Amino acid sequence: MKKALIIDDERLARSELKKLLADHPEIVVVGEAVNAKDGLEKIETLHPDLLFLDIQMPDKTGFDLLAELEKAPQVIFTTAYDEHALKAFEYNALDYLLKPIEPKRLADAIHKLHQLEEKERQAEVGAIRTILSENDQVFVKDGDRCWFVKLQEIRLFESVGNYARVYFEGNKPLILKSLNALEERLDERTFFRANRKHIVNLRMIEKIDTYFNGGLLLEMRGGEKIEVSRRQAVKFKEMMSL
Repeated sequence: MKKALIIDDERLARSELKKLLADHPEIVVVGEAVNAKDGLEKIETLHPDLLFLDIQMPDKTGFDLLAELEKAPQVIFTTAYDEHALKAFEYNALDYLLKPIEPKRLADAIHKLHQLEEKERQAEVGAIRTILSENDQVFVKDGDRCWFVKLQEIRLFESVGNYARVYFEGNKPLILKSLNALEERLDERTFFRANRKHIVNLRMIEKIDTYFNGGLLLEMRGGEKIEVSRRQAVKFKEMMSL
């Protein structure tokens, strides 16, 4: 069973989508939101696995909403406009459905969700996920260049689509790993998820400043400045006893 949240400012569009989803009992609609602000609040309280997300809404766009999330659920965009398709897939969207939504297209999108779940299950069965310690050495390859790097020497990881940029010494290679996959294997006592795009090495922080909206601004040993979102700032202060 997958919990779904519908975020769309059009009541009729929400109603029609709920009717179509009745043919897919494995998808349970746990709530509806009428705009991005309402959507953010319901994501925080309902913890959905899947968003059916409109793009054009009165207050903020669907893209704006996703940019404010630390970790986004799976997303299927629903929109009356086709010009946003390319940008949608930059957000790792499962699918992009044009209104009025056709039952077959919806079924195809849900099939993609099932395929993704199966791949993730197979990966978990086929690999033992162990937490890496800071003294562990990792192999980093970017094109023809290769490094063996101790985790304690890595300042931060930065999300770049399905890749991650690794910052150590004067190097910033890209690796084919998502930030979420890296977070699962990193020791949270050393590495902290500062925001949607960055994981920082707590021991590589040179300076901490207050930032707007209750956030924090970290200055890393390499000079990078990383914002800690308001939500993560609360957790960061508790960890660091600030």
